[in-house]
Amino acid sequence: MKVIAVNNQKGGVAKTTTCLSLGACLAEAKQSVLLVDLDPQAHLTISLGLEPEKLRRAVDDALLGYTSLVSVSRESAIPGLDIVPAKRMLVVLDKLLYERPGYQFYLKKGLEAMGQDFYDYVIIDCPPSLNTLSLNGLVAADLLIIPVQCDYYAAYSLRHFFKMIHQIREKMNPWLTYRVLVTMYDRRNKICQIILDQMQRGLNSVLFDTIIEIDTKLRESPAFGQPITAYEPNTRGAEQYRDLAKELMKHAE
Repeated sequence: MKVIAVNNQKGGVAKTTTCLSLGACLAEAKQSVLLVDLDPQAHLTISLGLEPEKLRRAVDDALLGYTSLVSVSRESAIPGLDIVPAKRMLVVLDKLLYERPGYQFYLKKGLEAMGQDFYDYVIIDCPPSLNTLSLNGLVAADLLIIPVQCDYYAAYSLRHFFKMIHQIREKMNPWLTYRVLVTMYDRRNKICQIILDQMQRGLNSVLFDTIIEIDTKLRESPAFGQPITAYEPNTRGAEQYRDLAKELMKHAE
């Protein structure tokens, strides 16, 4: 079981879109996938057609030890794609966890209790901030995918984020690796081309070959409770996330 966290401290970089689309493309490739929504905004949960306010149990119940991750998981309409949904309660949970010893390892322990063969991939949608929830995601993960736009501020913020990753490696998760994914790329924008060129020179060893370009269908699909593979399977965005899934599976071999 490969555990992947998707995180960037800068919002609006297609973090949740990447979780949803990558998970669906892996499921399409006959992999069993569990999505875990750790973001209090619950956008990943909503993107699969679930209503957070109507959920009886969600990821917060599992992290607090009231039940297991398997018990709160839900099947989606996509074969092979399940989700551990989020509720607004996660805002309160962030403060509750901070008062508990070893809170950083709660999700890791929950995944270990589930068993290594239960899913092929677990993809964790982390909130865009360094808090108890994102720490749980980063400590549980084998791989961190960092979605980043090709703009100056997004690229500049990576430096601080890399420092934080190295601190987590030193103190909590020495096995954590990371790779950078360029998202929302606009090939018509000269600045995007310049920054991509700089990133390819400076981050070549950790940069995915796949680039996710701007695609309005990627933005529309969550509103219909579907990943791009179901909403518009033949679009550029769907094909590029399929390429990402292939690259990820090849890297995992």
